[in-house]
Amino acid sequence: MVHQTIATKMTSASSASIRINPMNFRLLRLVATTLIVGTLVACSTKPPQTPAPPPDTGATTAPPPVYHPVPGTLNQSKSRWVPVEWNDLPGFSDDALFEAWNAWLRSCEKPAPAFAPLCADVRRLSIATGEEQRAWMMEKLRPYRVEATDGRTDGMLTGYYEPLMDAARAPGNGYNVPLYAPPADLGVRKPWYTRQQIDTLPAAQAALAGKAIAWVKDPVEAMVLHIQGSGRIRVQEADGSVRLVRLAFAGTNDQPYKSIGKWLLDQGLVRDATWPGITAWTVQNPQRVNELLWANPRYVFFREEPLSALDAAFGPRGAQGVPLTPGRSIAVDRASIPYGTPVWLASAGPTVQLSRLVLAQDTGSAILGAVRADFFTGWGHEAGEVAGRLKQNLRLWALWPR
Repeated sequence: MVHQTIATKMTSASSASIRINPMNFRLLRLVATTLIVGTLVACSTKPPQTPAPPPDTGATTAPPPVYHPVPGTLNQSKSRWVPVEWNDLPGFSDDALFEAWNAWLRSCEKPAPAFAPLCADVRRLSIATGEEQRAWMMEKLRPYRVEATDGRTDGMLTGYYEPLMDAARAPGNGYNVPLYAPPADLGVRKPWYTRQQIDTLPAAQAALAGKAIAWVKDPVEAMVLHIQGSGRIRVQEADGSVRLVRLAFAGTNDQPYKSIGKWLLDQGLVRDATWPGITAWTVQNPQRVNELLWANPRYVFFREEPLSALDAAFGPRGAQGVPLTPGRSIAVDRASIPYGTPVWLASAGPTVQLSRLVLAQDTGSAILGAVRADFFTGWGHEAGEVAGRLKQNLRLWALWPR
């Protein structure tokens, strides 16, 4: 799933610890058993004068420090993995591993070559105890500290989620913001029309005639959906029934992404560029909403997907090609961590306290760097509150087969 993380658009919902709906986890645990069974001025003063070099005393200048790799270090394009001991992983003995096993089972649907031989055991152990799962991991895997090529071990964690909103199949009764499927000439005209042109240019509107999947009420909520790259809608059908469906990412207009939160800050219009702050500004300045939205020329197109009971227990498909698991799937820079890799994640901050096993199953245009991850929080308002404020320190350990 292609998305831009919220925290790159704003300095951004609950404090203390993350709260993923317990009902989701109970459902996920049941799903895991079912799966097994069914298998990121210049100043005005003059520059200081360069000091004179010290007198030559005949002593030689010490060379810069040289990095000596630890034996067993694995090098990736954007990171290096340094072998460590299992007791170096904070909270390893305390994690409820069965929750992560749901994500691991999903990865085994499209496993990376290095992990394919382990998938039979992963399936078998989905109903094992946490102690049995932990013992197996310690036997089959080796932990590596993920660090940048300059040795930095600290990075940044942000969050993303699936918005959930009401929608209608036809415009009217306040539902006047369309969500479009890709136009027929999307692959021919590159870049396609900007967001402003889509809203105002007759040629763009003609190209999108008949392409509206559904209509929502709030243009800012629609923008959130575009930023996240997918979402869920409770759509009112023509017969009056209401159905829950997923809108999955189907392409963009190939225009650059621009942060509307940053636009507001640059204009000096707000001090709080979180989604609540942005929403409050739009309520006070309804005549400038289009100006705000048009500051971001990128536009996202969707495809509709049905949501079965099983599908509803997981998120959209990530870049690995498997559905995401709330609280246990992360988006990474693929040049640092390959898809399908189990990762130990540790992050402490004002929004969440995390020490847990997660799976690298997605990526995003803003997820760049060695120690960088976007944490999938789930769907709906509460997940959005957490994702919208999540921006804090991060450390990662890759778990790789021995």
